[in-house]
Amino acid sequence: MTDNPTDNPTDNPTDRPADGTGGAGAQDRIITLIVVDDHPVVRDGLRGMFESAPGFRVLGEAANGVEGVALATRLDPDVVLMDLRMPGGGGVDAIAELGRRGARARVLVLTTYDTDSDTLPAIEAGATGYLLKDAPREELFTAVRAAADGRTVLSPAVASRLVSHVRSPAAAGGEPLSAREREVLGWVARGTPNREIAAELFISEATVKTHLTHLYAKLGVKDRAAAVAAGYDRGILG
Repeated sequence: MTDNPTDNPTDNPTDRPADGTGGAGAQDRIITLIVVDDHPVVRDGLRGMFESAPGFRVLGEAANGVEGVALATRLDPDVVLMDLRMPGGGGVDAIAELGRRGARARVLVLTTYDTDSDTLPAIEAGATGYLLKDAPREELFTAVRAAADGRTVLSPAVASRLVSHVRSPAAAGGEPLSAREREVLGWVARGTPNREIAAELFISEATVKTHLTHLYAKLGVKDRAAAVAAGYDRGILG
């Protein structure tokens, strides 16, 4: 976890226009952000990209969700660029924890994964936006500005998935379970409580509940017993 201290302590970012022009009508602040990603090359690339553009300031970096929550709590950025799958603490849990702490920062997910098992939990946990890492540079800048203003930003692929999920909830019952959802269902079939499932899979209890919510939707059921029955009926279990 690294910080990026201000080079000039007398230079207040809130005193400079976000477009870097200093002209009339310019925004009255620079957007501050932190980058949370387990790959140093990705963090370096994002830092360099944003620091070379007017209107942004990268306050620091973190290698996983736990570090990201601590850094966001301490530095109070406008936006957190959050990866999802990271050793030592995933993005969904970090997003939920920031929400529980009442953090001011908006979370913009930036990841390579666009499956329902990734996008839906992140949005439900409180992410303001969801972009893929192949997004063009200007699209990412625009998304960060929008997130800082509290506006939802979704990549076209993710938006399409969410619309389909909302419009056709029944159709989601035919969607195959993810590997992690199958694991959770297996533990449920053994009668294992959520807390013990979380310990076995090294995830939080909240994440277990999220997986249950989504596997219920995919199986078209409303509770654990019905999920187990559907699992056996469809050959997922046993």
